[in-house]
Amino acid sequence: MRDFNALLALTAIVAVLALFNSNVNGQTSQNINVLFINEIDNDPASKAVEVVETYLKKNAQYGLTLRIERIEANKTDAKDLLETSVASETVKSFTQALGLPTISASYGQEGDLRQWRDIDANKQKYLLQIMPPADIIPEVVRSIVRKMNITNAAILYDETFIMDHKYKSLLQNIQTRHVIARIAQGDRERTEEIEKLRNLDINNFFILGSLRTIGPVLEAVKSAYFQRNFAWHVITQDEGEIASKRDNATLMFLKPVVYAQRRERLGQLRTTYNLNEPPQIMTVFYFDLALRAFLTVRDMIQANAWPKDMIYMGCDDYQGENTPIRNLDLKEYFIKVNEPTSYGQFELVSEQGKPFNGYSYVKFEMDIDMVEIRGGNSVNSKPIGRWTAGLDTPLMIKDATAINNLTADTIYRVYTVLQAPFIMRDAKAPKGYKGYCIDLINEIAAIVHFDYTIQEVEDGKFGNMDENGHWNGVVKKLIDKQADIGLGSMSVMAEREIVIDYTVPYYDLVGITIMMQRPSAPSSLFKFLTVLETNVWLCILAAYFFTSFLMWIFDRWSPYSYQNNREKYKDDDEKREFNLKECLWFCMTSLTPQGGGEAPKNLSGRLVAATWWLFGFIIIASYTANLAAFLTVSRLDTPVESLDDLAKQYKILYAPLNGSSAMTYFERMANIEQMFYEIWKDLSLNDSLTPLERSKLAVWDYPVSDKYTKMWQAMQEAQLPANLEEAVARVRNSTSATGFAFLGDATDIRYLVMTNCDLQVVGEEFSRKPYAIAVQQGSHLKDQFNNAILTLLNKRQLEKLKEKWWKNDEIQAKCDKPEDQSDGISIENIGGVFIVIFVGIGMACITLLFEYWWYKYRKNPRIIDVTEAVPSGKRGKIPEGIILGRNEKHGNVKSNIVLRSRFNQYPSKTPKPRF
Repeated sequence: MRDFNALLALTAIVAVLALFNSNVNGQTSQNINVLFINEIDNDPASKAVEVVETYLKKNAQYGLTLRIERIEANKTDAKDLLETSVASETVKSFTQALGLPTISASYGQEGDLRQWRDIDANKQKYLLQIMPPADIIPEVVRSIVRKMNITNAAILYDETFIMDHKYKSLLQNIQTRHVIARIAQGDRERTEEIEKLRNLDINNFFILGSLRTIGPVLEAVKSAYFQRNFAWHVITQDEGEIASKRDNATLMFLKPVVYAQRRERLGQLRTTYNLNEPPQIMTVFYFDLALRAFLTVRDMIQANAWPKDMIYMGCDDYQGENTPIRNLDLKEYFIKVNEPTSYGQFELVSEQGKPFNGYSYVKFEMDIDMVEIRGGNSVNSKPIGRWTAGLDTPLMIKDATAINNLTADTIYRVYTVLQAPFIMRDAKAPKGYKGYCIDLINEIAAIVHFDYTIQEVEDGKFGNMDENGHWNGVVKKLIDKQADIGLGSMSVMAEREIVIDYTVPYYDLVGITIMMQRPSAPSSLFKFLTVLETNVWLCILAAYFFTSFLMWIFDRWSPYSYQNNREKYKDDDEKREFNLKECLWFCMTSLTPQGGGEAPKNLSGRLVAATWWLFGFIIIASYTANLAAFLTVSRLDTPVESLDDLAKQYKILYAPLNGSSAMTYFERMANIEQMFYEIWKDLSLNDSLTPLERSKLAVWDYPVSDKYTKMWQAMQEAQLPANLEEAVARVRNSTSATGFAFLGDATDIRYLVMTNCDLQVVGEEFSRKPYAIAVQQGSHLKDQFNNAILTLLNKRQLEKLKEKWWKNDEIQAKCDKPEDQSDGISIENIGGVFIVIFVGIGMACITLLFEYWWYKYRKNPRIIDVTEAVPSGKRGKIPEGIILGRNEKHGNVKSNIVLRSRFNQYPSKTPKPRF
C-alpha cells in the first residue's frame, strides 16, 4: 500500500553502530557512527539531521563528532524495504535481531509495533520509539468527538499525516460511525468523494492536512454542506491561516502553537541554521530527537555506561537465536538528558513496569479557533480553546457557546403517511403534524439528541413491491437514501426487512379487521304506533266509528231494543240504553281486557257487537304479536359477525384499500391457494400413480380451501377503494344488510369507530403484525432507537401515549349506547304509552273542571205552584199526570215553569227537571 509506505517513508530511525574518539581543538570529542534510515521524501527528517550535524560542529562544547551513514529509499528498487507494507517493521526486526541500539521516530502505539511488542526487558532498554507530532495530532479527533458527542464522522487526510494504523484505534470504544480516507487528487474527484461520504449519512467532517491542501478541499464541497446540520473541523501541522475561495463557511480550525519560552530558541534555529522545512513542528521534532539521541550516547560514554568492546554482527552471522546481549541502558540516559527542546517537551515514560514504546511523545499545544470565511477570506477568527497534545487528553474550552455553534445539528429526514391518530396534520404544531408517532419521535429525539424534518411521501403508501421487485412509498425513500426514518403505523413485513431495517416494535400486534355501518333502529316514543301502517290505523278507526254508528242505528230503530221496550225490561238489573255515546264507549271498551259490558237487547245489535268482538280480537292479537316481533327483530340486524360470514354471503360487497398491506395479504393468500391447487391437480392427474396411491388422494375432493380465492375475486369485482376516505364513504352509503364492508388495518378502523357513531368493528383481527420505525439498512439509528424505545417502554411512556391518543374525550364521539339483544325495551321506544296515559288523565281533569262549572253556573229550572202561575179566573182542574211543585233556590232571580207529562214529553228548549 502506498499509504503505508508513506508512513515508513516518514519514519526516521537512528541506529548507533560504533564509537571512536578524536581530539578537536585540544578538546576530546566523542565520535559516533550513526546509521540513519529514512525515505528520500521525508525532507523534515533529512533536514533536521543535517542541522544537528552542523549544530554540533558549531557548538564544540557538546564534544560530539558524527559520522552518519544514510540509507534512503529512492522508490526505484522493487525490493526496497521502504516500499513494502511492512518496511518499518522490517527495519525494527533486523535491529532487534542484530542487537543494534536504536531510537525510532516511527508511527504507532504499543499495539502497532509488532516487532517490538513482546521484546524482553534487556531489549527494552536500547530499542526506543518516540511518536512524532503527526502521530499525536490525530488524537485530537477523538477528543473532539467525545466533547461534542459526535455520532458520525468522515476523517480525510493528505500525505502529511499517516492514518493507516489508526483505522481501528482512533475512535475505539466510542459509538461513532466513522470513515477514514485519503483525500482524493483533483477537484472533481474530491467532490465525488464528499458526495459518497454524504450518501453514508455523514455530516461531521475532519480534514487533516497542510494548508495548501485544506483550501482546495473546502472549495470542492457544495455550499449546502456548510449549513447548520453539518460541521467541519480543519486540523493542520502548519503555521498560518486558511486560504480558501469558499463563499460562506464556519469551521473549527486547529493548529500547533509554540510555547512562549521556546520561541527564542526556535527563532535562532530558523535564522542561524535555516531550519525552515515545513511542517515546522515535524522538522523541529526530528532535530530535538536526533540531538537528544546523540547527547544520550555522549552521556553514556562519559559515564562509562557504553560498552567499549561492543561487538556488532552482520546479517550473514545471524542464525535466528544468537542475538547479542547488550549491557546498556539507553532508555535511562535518554530520559536523563537535560537539553532544552525547541518546540515541545518530551513526554517520556520513566516509571518501571510501564511500557516506554508507544506511549512516549513530544508534548505541545494546539490552538482551537472558530473561523468564518466570507467571500473567499477569513473575516473572523475567534479563539475558543486549546488542546494539549497527548493520548486521550480533553479539550480545554473557554467559549462553550462557540462550541455549540460549531456542532452539527443532527437533522434526520423523516417520511411518513397520514393515518390518524398516528400522524395527523396540524398547522399549529411545531413540525406541522401531531399524533402518536409525533410524540414518540419527539421522545426518542430527546434521548438520542437529534432534530428532524418531516414530510409526507408522494404516493401516500408505506411501501409495496411490484412484480419486478421495485418498491414504492416510504420503503423506496429509504432504499434511495432520500429518507433516514420511516415513521407511522408501518407494519413489520418479511419482504420489507430484506431491503430496510426495523427498530424494536413500539406498538402492539395489529391485524386486519372489518368495518361496517352500525345498524341503527330509529327510536320513537310512539313506536307502538309504527307497528301498523297509517292506512291500517285509518281503516281501524273508520271501522270503529262505522260500527258504533251502526249499533246506535240498530238500537234506535229496532222494536226489540231497550229504549223502545222499557216496560219489558224494567225489572232487569242492566238497563243500558245504546245511544250514540254509549255505542262509542261500548266499541272502545270491547277492544280492552275490561270488555264492553252489557250487550244490546236486540238481536241485530248483538250481531253487530259479536262481529266487532271478532274483529277486535284479530286486530289486538295481530298488533300484540307484531309489536313484540318489531321491537325484537329490529335489534337482530347483524348478518355478518366474522370474516367467514363475509366470505359466505353475496349481498355485501367488500374490499381493502388498493395497494395496502391488507390487499397484499388477500392477494397472496389467493395465490398460495391457487399454487396448492395446481400442485394437487398435477398430482391427482398423474397417470403414473398406482390405484392404491390414487385411492389415498380420493379422500378429499379439494384438499385446499378456495376461501381466499373467492374472496379475492369478490374484492376485484367490488373494486378496491383508492383511499380511506372513499372506503368510509362507501360504507356509510350502505346498510348492514346490503352494501359495502371495508377490510383494513385495525388501528385505522378502531379510530374511525371511536370518532364516528355510524360505524362499527365486526369480527376479530387476523394477520396480526407489530408496528415499528423503519430506517435504512445497516443504519446506526437502529441500535440507538432500540435503546430509546426500550427506555420509554420501561418508563411506561408508550402506555401514556396510548392513553392520550386512544382514550381522549376530546376526539371521542359521544354516541348512544348500542342496543344489546339481552337488554329490555328502552324508554325511548315505549315511552309513548306514558304520554297517552298522561294525556288521558289531563283530558279527564279538564272534563271534571268543565262539569263542575256547568253544574254550578248553568240556568237551573224553577218549579212553582201552579196557582201562582195561573190566573185565578182561569184556574181549573189539573190534568192527571201533571205534577205541580215548588222549588226555588235562594239567590236566583228568575224561575221557569215546567210541566212534565207521563210520557216524558217536554216543551221544546225546556231543560229536563231534576227530581
